Amino acid sequence: MAYGNYPDLSDVKRILVIKMRHLGDVLLTSPLFTNLKKAIPGAAIDAFIYKDSVPMLDGHPAISDYLLYDRDWKKLPFLKKVGKEIGLLREIRSRNYDLVINLTEGDRGAIAAMVSKAKYRVGFDPKRSALLNKRKAFTHIVKSCPHPRHTVERQLDVLRKIGIFPTPEERDLHLYIPDETKHKVAKMLQQEEIKPGHYILIHPVSRWKFKCLSTQQIASLMSALHERGMRLVMSSGPDKEEIAMVEEILSLAPHVPVLNCAGKLTLKELSALIALSRALICVDSVPLHIASATKTPVVVMFGPTSDQNWGPWMHPAAKVVARAFSCRPCYQDGCGGSKKSDCLLQIPQNAILAALDEVMAERSQLIVI
Repeated sequence: MAYGNYPDLSDVKRILVIKMRHLGDVLLTSPLFTNLKKAIPGAAIDAFIYKDSVPMLDGHPAISDYLLYDRDWKKLPFLKKVGKEIGLLREIRSRNYDLVINLTEGDRGAIAAMVSKAKYRVGFDPKRSALLNKRKAFTHIVKSCPHPRHTVERQLDVLRKIGIFPTPEERDLHLYIPDETKHKVAKMLQQEEIKPGHYILIHPVSRWKFKCLSTQQIASLMSALHERGMRLVMSSGPDKEEIAMVEEILSLAPHVPVLNCAGKLTLKELSALIALSRALICVDSVPLHIASATKTPVVVMFGPTSDQNWGPWMHPAAKVVARAFSCRPCYQDGCGGSKKSDCLLQIPQNAILAALDEVMAERSQLIVI
């Protein structure tokens, strides 16, 4: 056996990469596709992801096609849901993949890998997972680092396992934003007399509220930014609770003029809004990763989740604001499961403002150079 037991990838013609996770998680896979294509330029690479995650990878030059799982299938009657899933597995089998890479620990990816009958099937060590004998789904098992490790590096470990070693310069994120989308968002801003590059974008929400600051904290921050003469734009996802949270924040600071884009933008439009902003203020959510891809100055507040695993990536104009509590990161849904995280509720406003000044100064220095 050769050292490393790396497979011979010279005969690989079709590759499937599986990432059944949320939006930001999918964007963080973009360097893997880039390096996989560089290592095996003649191969066609497909992505198996959730349907709503497509904008995070759409336009990536390394990706040939998409296999999509629609979350709405879960709402279907049992037999129809099973029929949809079986149909997708048959499609995977029919494509005769040579290499399948599963980046998630769930059963669906392991089943897809087994069904594919690919010569090489790579996945993380399942340890105590729900599916019996999941290790048999893979020909190459990737060991998980027991210490904090950024998600991008963790996913690139899958390539390292099969003998592909990206250089530091080759690990950056890729996010395609169409020019027409940028022009549309710029026009929307101009209609409100807001110049691109002259506004602060605040995205205060996450699908998990325990990762958010209080509405009062954000309203007070908006007031402070307004007093500094900064134009403000607010955004959120389409979820009704996120939109309601933004509306509550705005009601607490009625004197502050804000362009409210909450729930009104597609993911590509949100990406353009981030790219065109002077800086982004957000919590641990997908806008952070978009900012890492676009290199928009960003201040991000972390609480119960790990900034070492999920923080800014290859981004010189980024700053994490977090309290040095001995309990964080606890990965809990609020203190004691309360849905509220004291480590976030105690972040002082002056720390956020100081971080904002720092990242904007960093951007200015980068432009000068």
